Amino acid sequence: MARGEGAEQYAAGLLPIKPLNTDKTAKPKDQRNRLTVWNKLCYAVGGAPYQITGSALGFFLQIYLLDVAQLDPFHASIILFVGRAWDAVTDPTVGFLVSRSRWTSIGRMMPWILCSTPFAVLTYFLIWYVPPFEQGKVLWYLVFYCLFQSMQTCFHVPYSALTMFITNDQKERDSATAYRMMVEVLGTVLGTAIQGQLVGGATNCPTEPDDLNGRNSTNTSRVSLDETKQAYLIASGVICIIYVLCAAGLFLGVKEQKENWQKKTLLTFRQGLWLVMSYGPYIKLVIGFLFTSLAFMLLEGNFALFITYSLGHRKDFQNILLVIMLSGALTIPWWQWFLTRFGKKKAVYFGITSAVPFMILIVCIKSNLIISYLVSVAAGVSVAATFLLPWSMLPDVVDDFKVKNPDIHGHEALFYSFYVFFIKFASGVSLGVSTLSLKFAGYVTGSCSQPEAVSLTLKVLVSPVPVVLIVVGLLILRTYPIDEERRQGNRKLLQEMRDSESETSALESSV
Repeated sequence: MARGEGAEQYAAGLLPIKPLNTDKTAKPKDQRNRLTVWNKLCYAVGGAPYQITGSALGFFLQIYLLDVAQLDPFHASIILFVGRAWDAVTDPTVGFLVSRSRWTSIGRMMPWILCSTPFAVLTYFLIWYVPPFEQGKVLWYLVFYCLFQSMQTCFHVPYSALTMFITNDQKERDSATAYRMMVEVLGTVLGTAIQGQLVGGATNCPTEPDDLNGRNSTNTSRVSLDETKQAYLIASGVICIIYVLCAAGLFLGVKEQKENWQKKTLLTFRQGLWLVMSYGPYIKLVIGFLFTSLAFMLLEGNFALFITYSLGHRKDFQNILLVIMLSGALTIPWWQWFLTRFGKKKAVYFGITSAVPFMILIVCIKSNLIISYLVSVAAGVSVAATFLLPWSMLPDVVDDFKVKNPDIHGHEALFYSFYVFFIKFASGVSLGVSTLSLKFAGYVTGSCSQPEAVSLTLKVLVSPVPVVLIVVGLLILRTYPIDEERRQGNRKLLQEMRDSESETSALESSV
């Protein structure tokens, strides 16, 4: 079937037949919907802070709380779970408040982004500071972790919804999303590199695995705990500076477009919750990606410990993490071409499934540094697909909802915020469960070696469990109903609806 064919059957039942517009306004409209490369780059840069801080926290916070702050694994699991759960709860709340926000001279989303940035930077820095007291240390990390997650939500939810307001053209949105995913994966590379390279050399343990139990271990060069703490602070300071620069670039390079539609029905929180949670395509997409995202979150949250204690690559773990993210960044353009050429659903099946063999291989091979690097390169290709595809498919669901509910306005942020809510809640569950599992396995805080049960637990957390979750997620995504034909039909319908509204507005203004 030709591209866009099939849209007429939807349009016939929803729109009145109107004469072709023969004036010279068509070309300017098309040009107005197009984004320059500069616009796309500035928009994409806005996604970097979330990923830079997210990768640093995802890969290093667990090991930081256990080995640097030297908290009990049970207390660390409480911080990680409660922090993520709180973060998840704030997402729909902020999404609702954003949807009710009034338009300002700089837009409806941008004030949230600008106002939250300084508070997010301050609270992020304090997460990586070890207070000079022991009694309230758990409360310190819990409070500042929750505060940072709240400020990050006030940045990321409006930024995610901004996708719908930079242009009305689906192709341009997909292109901007590809730019965004490229920069976000580069952001994870940057976060992993900054945190890993500055902190990687700061270890209280012998630099050679063979020295762990050897007689020369006392003569091995060690870095003091204070220097390790300082390394974490320097890394967080650098990340905070990048955060501010990215927010400034987003503000200076992106112009938010005001919606023009006349028929608008603002939703209450309860109405919005019901509409979002009862919309079939959205639920199938979110639950499917919930399982696949949970799989990769388990892998991410435990991979640093797995490399350090199961594979024994203590001095190379930060480089292996960097290779994974760099490989992912370089393959984002290829995935964008793939989903454009073969469709988004096929890209989901092929991209996410390709991670499974490498998850199995990494726990089956003997500890070998070269093989670990090769597996990391291949695993990065799948990581790129998991970054790009959910955010590329969410706008399609929002468009599908608009076609079926043309009179409802202000719902975009709700769709994005509830998606982020489920993903973050899953992240909290994964971090809490994995840290508790390590406690039950006998993890020793601050030790340079761990019991065999800890190594086995880490292997289970980075391979069998994620593989099962991926399989379940892909089975759910098979039922996702928005294919390429329906997507192109929605695209044509929405353009017709916008043109109709524009013509009506022009007629009313001329009267």
